[in-house]
Amino acid sequence: MKYTELKDSIKDGAQKIYLLEGEDAYFRLNGEEMIKKAFLEMPELNYTVFEGENLKGSALSELVAAVKNYPFMAEKRIIKVTDLYPSESEFETYLKPLFDDFPPTSVLIIVNVGGKRGVDLKRKKAVTFVDCSKAEPETVARWVYITLKRAGIVCSVASSENIAAYCLYNMSRVSVEVQKLIDYKGQGELTQAEIDELVYKDADYRIYEMTNAVARRDFTKYCAVSADLRSKGFDEISVLNGLFSYFRNLLSALSSPLSDGKYAAENGMKEYAVKKTREQASQIGANNLKNYVNLFYKSIADVKCGVITPLSALQICENTLFFSGK
Repeated sequence: MKYTELKDSIKDGAQKIYLLEGEDAYFRLNGEEMIKKAFLEMPELNYTVFEGENLKGSALSELVAAVKNYPFMAEKRIIKVTDLYPSESEFETYLKPLFDDFPPTSVLIIVNVGGKRGVDLKRKKAVTFVDCSKAEPETVARWVYITLKRAGIVCSVASSENIAAYCLYNMSRVSVEVQKLIDYKGQGELTQAEIDELVYKDADYRIYEMTNAVARRDFTKYCAVSADLRSKGFDEISVLNGLFSYFRNLLSALSSPLSDGKYAAENGMKEYAVKKTREQASQIGANNLKNYVNLFYKSIADVKCGVITPLSALQICENTLFFSGK
């Protein structure tokens, strides 16, 4: 199930094993808290935490024993384990018998980021998989809008989308920034100017803004974003590397014969992100992208070889981007 479905699922009662897996820390943390709030009583006696890195081989017996312990004056005992990636043999020896005959008095919460080697737990018996991967942009923007509305703050749909985008749709960051806005505003209408003043824009988002300015050949906007980045610790070579990486990714997406969905799966992206990337790449054009990639690669190499200073290299690239003919 998706993280957003967990709340309704909990209303129907506890599952035996919850696997909260995905890169969004906010979803993992809040999913865990929802489960504990619903089913955990007397946590000082009925809640145990393990680190999966310490549970190798026979050490998994400790986890099994903890799950089999009876709760103290409560219906459920909750055991949480983080970063659990058992091998196939470890699962078959220690965990499969537990999963096949799981005690009704316990709830096991497994919290994984994912992407590591090990048995695919989400396909195992008795496991309820909760997808904690990053949400779609529309979902995050809707969460911003609804959360502010519930707090008595009016925020337009466009501004809610901007808040989500500034945080690169990372719910951990979005939740912090939204709470900051609530604390600041209290109630009333939230303006875009206030959002721009208060919400910290992720460095990768600033790179995105900068490349958007390149696509539009908006030199004034580019200079403003570039100056802001450098005031926050980015030097010239960081800007060069950021632009090089961005143009290279645009060219790769535009050149690939794969569909949006297949390209997203191959590159760990969302399909929506691939679509937007290809739209921007088309705006710039394949030939221009190839030239930009070659230009930035050569400029970075020349800086590393001492042929040119970082500032001169950046200025040459900027002149090419904005003032040379297409």
